[in-house]
Amino acid sequence: MARILVADDEEGLRTFVAEALQHDGHTVVQAADGAEAARRLEAESFDLLITDLRMPRLDGMELLRRVRAEQPELEVIVLTAHGSVDTAVEAMKLGAYDYLEKPIGGPPELRLLASRALEHRALVAARDRAAREAPGLPPLTYGDPAMTPVVEALRKVARTGTSVLLLGESGTGKEVAARTLHAWSERADAPFVAVNCAAIPETLLESELFGHEKGAFTGASGMRRGRLELSDGGSFFLDEIGEMPAALQAKLLRVLEERRFERVGGTRTIAIDVRWIAATNRDIGVLRETGALREDLYHRLAVFPIRLPPLRERRQDILPLAETLLARIGATTGRSHLVLGGEAKRRILAAPWPGNVRELANALERAAILTDGDEIRADTLEIPGPAATPSTGGAAGTLEDIERAAIEEALAQSGGNRREAADRLGIGLRTLYEKLKRYRGEVAEEPER
Repeated sequence: MARILVADDEEGLRTFVAEALQHDGHTVVQAADGAEAARRLEAESFDLLITDLRMPRLDGMELLRRVRAEQPELEVIVLTAHGSVDTAVEAMKLGAYDYLEKPIGGPPELRLLASRALEHRALVAARDRAAREAPGLPPLTYGDPAMTPVVEALRKVARTGTSVLLLGESGTGKEVAARTLHAWSERADAPFVAVNCAAIPETLLESELFGHEKGAFTGASGMRRGRLELSDGGSFFLDEIGEMPAALQAKLLRVLEERRFERVGGTRTIAIDVRWIAATNRDIGVLRETGALREDLYHRLAVFPIRLPPLRERRQDILPLAETLLARIGATTGRSHLVLGGEAKRRILAAPWPGNVRELANALERAAILTDGDEIRADTLEIPGPAATPSTGGAAGTLEDIERAAIEEALAQSGGNRREAADRLGIGLRTLYEKLKRYRGEVAEEPER
């Protein structure tokens, strides 16, 4: 339900309005005049203001001007005496949602107008959210068993409001996991707001998180709501939390504990209700030992930690992922018929991809640019090396080293079953026998039909 401020110097009318709206479950705060209402607005956060136009000390028109300048997201309904409709129309030109003539017809009329104003506020917020969010989410996995516990964990924790810490190398899809967690939660229709702590300069990060008031610092020409305020009711994703400055970590800890904050340069306390999701690609133990991540903040955020495995640990996902990424690249470049050649598939499957999904996407985009036809060839794929492989732990300086390691890993994962290993690698059984002959010196057997 909403928080509503009612400002009127007539006590009886104030009480009538408050009781009518409280009947719908709203929290209603009363102010005896415009000056008291202005003080309340500076100190507290509201969804709707209902104000008389004629009040002592500060009239409703001036109060409306202040609200439009300082809290443009706040909806306003004005109350006007019979015969003063022109003044009410002027108030609507200044940004009031609507007006009611005194005497008010009854509680149903008041409740209906208030509900419409609050619905309008929600629609505006939804429009702003849609403009910020990218449509559609890529799948978390294409069926690799290594991702099964990740998906199960996300589904279970999505039903709660528990804080989640996502751990994993750069490019493993932590933001996709965070967005999926939000989409599976009861907050799916509310905002999902993300902040990358490593991508925003330290001098700007505080304002980005908390917002600022006009004149808070040089260049602050007007009030600006921060990402935290925009995420109210939804999920707030802090990517690369280990890169946040220590002073800001202390302020963030207070928000987690008290669920409220003030804009930079402001005194008005803003209450928020968000689901916290954080992520880091760094070693969490090192972050804690070195003090890069406060111990108390870590415990607040890591109530439910989830590790996302790198691509080299989920090889069944690699080729379907590569084909999905290539289709996306083709759609954005007007080349919808791009496909991976057979040798390109084998090379993609054999590579260790230390940069994970991001590195794979970059390699495919470059290959698409270099390819004249529709088929991506192996010689257009630039796969950086040397890189560590999971089977040897050493350097893979050539394509043969990478391929050999991938074959050995597939055989190990399939318990020596060569047909299953060939399926994992995305190659034919006969091809696998030929490669084993080449790398192990084995006699190429006739594969079973």
